[in-house]
Amino acid sequence: MTTLLLAFQSLLAALVGYLLLLTAAAWRAPRRTPPAAANARRHRFAILIPAHNEERLLPGLLANLRQLAYPADAVAIHVVADNCTDRTAAVAAAHGATVHERTHATLRGKGYALQWLINRLWETAVPPDAFVILDADSVVSPNFLQVMDARLARGERAVQAYYAVRAPEQSGSAALRYAALAVLHYLRPQGRMRLGASAGLKGNGMVFAADLLRQHAWSASLTEDIEYHMQLILAGERVTFAPDAVVWAEMPDTLAAAHSQNVRWEQGRLDMVRQYVPRLLARACRERNFVLFDAAVEQIIPPFSILAGLSLLGFAAAVVLPTPRRRLSRRLALFTLAGQVVYLFAGLRLAHAPAAAYRALLGAPRFLAWKIALYGRILLGHRAQAWVRTDRNTNETPIPANHTAQKEKNPRPSA
Repeated sequence: MTTLLLAFQSLLAALVGYLLLLTAAAWRAPRRTPPAAANARRHRFAILIPAHNEERLLPGLLANLRQLAYPADAVAIHVVADNCTDRTAAVAAAHGATVHERTHATLRGKGYALQWLINRLWETAVPPDAFVILDADSVVSPNFLQVMDARLARGERAVQAYYAVRAPEQSGSAALRYAALAVLHYLRPQGRMRLGASAGLKGNGMVFAADLLRQHAWSASLTEDIEYHMQLILAGERVTFAPDAVVWAEMPDTLAAAHSQNVRWEQGRLDMVRQYVPRLLARACRERNFVLFDAAVEQIIPPFSILAGLSLLGFAAAVVLPTPRRRLSRRLALFTLAGQVVYLFAGLRLAHAPAAAYRALLGAPRFLAWKIALYGRILLGHRAQAWVRTDRNTNETPIPANHTAQKEKNPRPSA
């Protein structure tokens, strides 16, 4: 029993230690993108918006995109209305977007919709220089395309924006999501950039050079962003992170509303662990490739709530069980718990989290119990449906005025 407990606690301590390494690296990572040269050619962007019954939230994004600080003639907005039963297509057309309607009885979902739309756009007379993928319930910072244009000019071919929560103060669930994404979508990609790894893809706010998508066709799996990232790094590509380009998305107001979305995400992530982690680790060891090793570790690390729950379990075992090496066991348990506190609050600080995100941590125990129950259902065989629209906040919420790029008073110079 003692050996098993120490092995379990050592594994948790190793994972938390890796998160602390990313935390330290994130503090030293560049937080601004240098502007493109004045004489640099402007890239032409095709903005792709997959939408399934999004007539209520889609107008907010389309209006937001018309206000970007980028030449309008270099931007084309495409909405794919996928298996819609509402007025999504009509609403998109009324707001000036090019609409593509798609219906398929079995190949349903965001990945299939994007794959179909990208293939259609290759047939246009003048294909774009780059593709932007945005969810229909999102808005972006005014500098979004300026930052991405500068990144592409530097030779970056796959770029992930900072994907954050819109209006976290409107519900405890949204505020908790903000805290979770501050570490997952800001701190960790920042740390990876500093360490020379790949930032990863988050499914929203992704930008790809056209030649990259020609070389590596878009995936259509349940978690197409994770799988596509795996395929890219196995092919020698690397995703970079643009912390000063922000995409905010609406989140469910309640845990019940978030259930189907989370089942879909976590089920897909577990599928990716089984399918890719052995390959990544084998090649990482064979080639001594840190990018592949880091990507494998990223998939192995459980969600923060699960990691915290396992750490509490390890701490309780260290206190209750009369093990011969109790002192070492307690030290490992304390390290994992204290390390996660440092990691969480560092992420909130780096992302300039609002007060609502800190207050929401008081509700973390309830969220922890819900997440553990959700994981239990997945492990028992509960499967997500293909593309069921998640109920989210539909109130009009303004674009956050103080996103990371604006609040950073003393940004580090870009490398």
